[in-house]
Amino acid sequence: MENNSPGVFRVTLLGTGTPLPAMDRFGPCALVEAGEDKLLFDAGRGAMQRLHQLNIPFADVTGLFLTHHHSDHVVGFPDLWLTGWIRRHWGQRKVPLRVWGPVGTKEMMSHLEKAYQVDIRVRSKNYPPEGVTLDAEDFIEGVVYEKDRLKVTAFEVDHGSELLPAFGYRIDYGDYSVVISGDTTFNENLIRNSQGVDLLVHEVTGIPPQLLGTTQQFQRITRNHTTPEQAGEVFSQVRPKLAVFTHILLFGDIRAEDLKPLTRKKYGGPVEVGEDLMSIEVGKEVRAHYFSG
Repeated sequence: MENNSPGVFRVTLLGTGTPLPAMDRFGPCALVEAGEDKLLFDAGRGAMQRLHQLNIPFADVTGLFLTHHHSDHVVGFPDLWLTGWIRRHWGQRKVPLRVWGPVGTKEMMSHLEKAYQVDIRVRSKNYPPEGVTLDAEDFIEGVVYEKDRLKVTAFEVDHGSELLPAFGYRIDYGDYSVVISGDTTFNENLIRNSQGVDLLVHEVTGIPPQLLGTTQQFQRITRNHTTPEQAGEVFSQVRPKLAVFTHILLFGDIRAEDLKPLTRKKYGGPVEVGEDLMSIEVGKEVRAHYFSG
């Protein structure tokens, strides 16, 4: 097949963590570079710091896609938005920021503009006012962004008992494709939308069996997220070139190094446990690179 993907196609996991304020795993955020486009998926705690660490100006970011509205997926957004606007000497943003997300995203962005109205009013005297403008769109499901050979499709996932819309994303660029699961339990719609994908970035939670019967909280978390064994079943049906875990939520004596063996109960293919700043090159081969500083 002719290579129809000009330029880079890379996913960098800026944050692979959860609401826990850990220093080694910042909040959920993935950077997808496809040719000249730089797309962010979620904006958890520390997203701006990770971009700065990679020396990527926020002005270079095409837009932001939210999977859902839980705080750990959006709490880093005001920092990205406002700091990216006022950083004169580090790629100051001078055009409106596009934001896509489930129903309620436009309302959230309008409230943020009101919350920071004093800061915006004062700084607009010295910074380009267009750069702080938010251009937000709500969606339900389907293609949400398309440009040349790049297409981003949102599909509904199942965040269990959480009463809010939750979505995953499929990013197709030329001949290659990536799926980002968002927060979900085992989900057939994700499996359908991931067929033929090269890279599947999927959330995971590990809870020892002995803890499941101790509190309703652990039972609720298991209903809302995907266990390693369930993820293995997803991977076995999708068969990506590479599966990578993110949003790594662990309890008890479960550690990150335990996730692969647990997944192997259902899946024997390539799988990696994501780390902050891990980058994955997507092409004829899919290769993960751990950050070396």
